[in-house]
Amino acid sequence: MRPEQDADLARQLADAAGNAIRPFFRAPFTQENKDDASPVTEADRAAELAMRAIIERERPNDGIIGEEFGEKPGTSGRVWVLDPIDGTRSFIAGRPIFGTLVALMQEGWPVLGVIDQPISGERWVGQMGKPTLLNGQPVNSRRCRALEDAILASTGPQYFSPHKAEHFSQMARGCRDTVWGGDCYNYALLATGHVDLVVESGLKLYDIAALVPVVEGAGGMMCDWNGHPLTADSEGDVIALGDPARLEDVLEALACGH
Repeated sequence: MRPEQDADLARQLADAAGNAIRPFFRAPFTQENKDDASPVTEADRAAELAMRAIIERERPNDGIIGEEFGEKPGTSGRVWVLDPIDGTRSFIAGRPIFGTLVALMQEGWPVLGVIDQPISGERWVGQMGKPTLLNGQPVNSRRCRALEDAILASTGPQYFSPHKAEHFSQMARGCRDTVWGGDCYNYALLATGHVDLVVESGLKLYDIAALVPVVEGAGGMMCDWNGHPLTADSEGDVIALGDPARLEDVLEALACGH
């Protein structure tokens, strides 16, 4: 399968998800809490079902991993990883800073990613070996001379364990500013040069896979808290850097927590 065909299919998946989500935004919908206490709405489920139906029709041999409906094994060595609404709490609150995440992984490595914001109409597409595009135009992360100049973003302090929160807080004290909230939208802003650093813990594969090609295609980098590349086997402690030259500074700052 040619890479451009994969990218076209990923855009088609994002279109389908957006069509399923928009009628529910700031409108009545049903919701409930899952076993892990995270919320899920009928918009989440409708969007994932729409995407899965297309994959099963167009790529029947590929696997699927989705947040709401789990894993469908494949035989091709390729897996589509779907998060229909990353930032469901923001969606429920009527805040347009959630996103649909679509990723393609080959042999455990993310090679294609889409971050789609279906309300604002912003779509970031990253693909291994190609520049990241925002609505068809190349974007770049920005350089950051020192950690003390960095704008740091993270979804919320409640998502860190007490031990990791200490490490995060130690690092955050060395940054210029910290902004909370945003889920996947933070990584899109990093790829576009508005945020310098995103640090999070406890993420799942469907939270991560689409982000890596978007960030790295814009000149940034992503890794775990030990500086290792992110794969299907990563544990979910994530660093995204607009300027890869700051990696050692971040790792050192994170290691200084008690």
